Amino acid sequence: MDLALFDLDETLICEDTASLWLRWLESQGFASEEILQRDKVLMQSYYHGSLQIEDYMRNMLAPVAGKATLTVDGWVRRFIHRDILPRVYPLAKERIAFHRDRGDTVIVISANGEHLVSPIAEQLNAHGALAIGVEIVDDCYTGNTYGTFTYKEGKVVRLKEWLSSQHTFNHVWAYSDSHNDIPLLEQAHYAFAVNPDALLHDAARQRGWEVLNWSR
Repeated sequence: MDLALFDLDETLICEDTASLWLRWLESQGFASEEILQRDKVLMQSYYHGSLQIEDYMRNMLAPVAGKATLTVDGWVRRFIHRDILPRVYPLAKERIAFHRDRGDTVIVISANGEHLVSPIAEQLNAHGALAIGVEIVDDCYTGNTYGTFTYKEGKVVRLKEWLSSQHTFNHVWAYSDSHNDIPLLEQAHYAFAVNPDALLHDAARQRGWEVLNWSR
């Protein structure tokens, strides 16, 4: 049995989950325009590889801080149905099905909050997810995070922690669009650059990683 790791944003879907989520919240009256504008600035730093992930998560979680988990769960279900599922690449669905048919374990690993990534992974027919821990106290979101962030080298740390509680996999496959995931791709026996950014495209060419072009 092999392990197949998929980044989420701009790998399985054609946009960024957190930005879509904040726009959905704003459309429902649950987030301010200020939060959306701050997200745009933070995303520019992400694409340049200089994002402070703590700032990103603080902004992303601000609208749900103090909200009951049941309330937010309902929002997330509506959001996934409207804004995520229509944006899934058809070839991403095929690749997940390919791995499941082989008997592989499929995991979505993302630098987004687990309150979004886990239900999205379930809808995409993955076996599980590794994402940024989102703190809940007394059945309410606090707006805080916990644990190692699944971002850059943090994805490798979290993956190794997860693997320590699993059986041994024969091979690891990994898929991502971003140069921020080069540390993760380097852990794989089979690494794939999906619609890669310029830095990842260069790295893929140098390392002999296959480049995949997925479109809607």
